[in-house]
Parts: sequence; C-alpha cells; structure tokens
Amino acid sequence: MPHFTIEYSANLDARIDMAGIVEVVRKAAVETGIFPLGGIRVRAFKCEHYAIADGNPRHGFLAMVLRLGQGRDLAARKKAGEHIFRALSDHLDPVFAGSQFALSFDMQINDKATSWKRNNIHDALKVETTNG
Repeated sequence: MPHFTIEYSANLDARIDMAGIVEVVRKAAVETGIFPLGGIRVRAFKCEHYAIADGNPRHGFLAMVLRLGQGRDLAARKKAGEHIFRALSDHLDPVFAGSQFALSFDMQINDKATSWKRNNIHDALKVETTNG
C-alpha cells in the first residue's frame, strides 16, 4: 500500500484530463519517499449520478481517499499528505478558477490484522533495479 481512490463528478470530464490527475498523484506519492514504489496504486472512478449543494449541475467534485498500512508516524503521514494534496490542488487550479469545485483528500490506515495482500511487483522492481 498506499492505494489512492479518486471519485469525481462526471461533469469534470470536459474540464480535466483524468489520466493526468492520476499521474500527478502517483508522482507526488513517489516524491514523499515514505511509500514503497511497488505498492503505489492510483485509480479513478467517474460518478455518473451525484447531487452537490443546491443541485446546480455546474458544481463539481473530486474526492480522494488514501488507504495505507500501519507503521508511519503522524508527522510523516501529515507531511506526505500535505505534499500530495498541494500537488493535486495546484494541478486543479484552473478548475477552481473556472467553476464551482470541491476537492477533498482523506487518509485511512488499514488494520494489519484485517488486511490481506499478495503482490509480486516489489520483487520485479528489485530485479529491474539490479539489472537496469
């Protein structure tokens, strides 16, 4: 882990490049230096059906949740979260300037006792690094 999940209002498709957003988040996560490269996942889901505030169809949102494993202290998590949020927020400045928009980011820590994983990407990255 970390796994980022982005939900966004469908009306943003005309205003943003979601592939670009996913890459901004991935790159910012790498830059923090606290996450294993092989564990980073960023995925985005468009919400076709949504209602915001007063129901104005021009309002938009992007809500991101980061699920991560235990083991990082609060200071490290806050520093990483602030870096990632700043990168995403800066990237979305044009959306804020041109429309009514809500951006949120929450971090959740998974309980190790109830979180199962299987991943061979870490090993593949080690091989690429030693052979590369």
